[in-house]
Amino acid sequence: MATSANPLAESFFCDRCGAEFESKHRVCASCGTVPTRQWFQLISLVILFAAVACNSAVGWFLLPRLAFAHRAERLFRTWLWLDRKAGLYGWIPIIGALLAWDYFVWRRAKLRGTRPKIKRWVTKKLLMFVVAAALTPMIPWWVPANQVPYQFLSLIGRYNGLPPTLAWATVGFVLTLLCLHRQTRDSLLGRGHALSLISLGALLSLLALTVVGWSLTY
Repeated sequence: MATSANPLAESFFCDRCGAEFESKHRVCASCGTVPTRQWFQLISLVILFAAVACNSAVGWFLLPRLAFAHRAERLFRTWLWLDRKAGLYGWIPIIGALLAWDYFVWRRAKLRGTRPKIKRWVTKKLLMFVVAAALTPMIPWWVPANQVPYQFLSLIGRYNGLPPTLAWATVGFVLTLLCLHRQTRDSLLGRGHALSLISLGALLSLLALTVVGWSLTY
């Protein structure tokens, strides 16, 4: 499917017959073809989720035992350390990228008159709440800022791993909302070509590290 220059524009045309694609239809009304970009986006997301799931399984079941192996000890310890840091703080660059996209793409599209079905303030408020919850412990109490109540922070701080879990859940919810609508999904994921390269690269890197690390243990 081809779109106009505006990343959130409504106009989009079929790759096969050139007819304008109806925004409420999932296939072309003229030839019944599914948009190519949707297949790229779907397959790339499935591969990326598979890579993340496999990496999580390796981090939970294999790396803690192999981190103290005589061979490739440094490799497994570094891998385990990166996995833990990504689990704790990996949501920070994602939120930063989403807020930058919100300001530079979504805000300008709204000023031009394009209004997606998803309300911009919903996703922005959710992301800003997570950022505020992360920054509140670093801000002195006397600073006049819209800080998250300390009662809430102390409540979630009682449970180990709950703060990053809530942060990841919020990020996943926001991404799901954005990807459910065609305009915002296409603006975030593009045609799916770059996303497919990233997902394949992540999966192949995981497989290569697993094979190399496993071979060094023998």
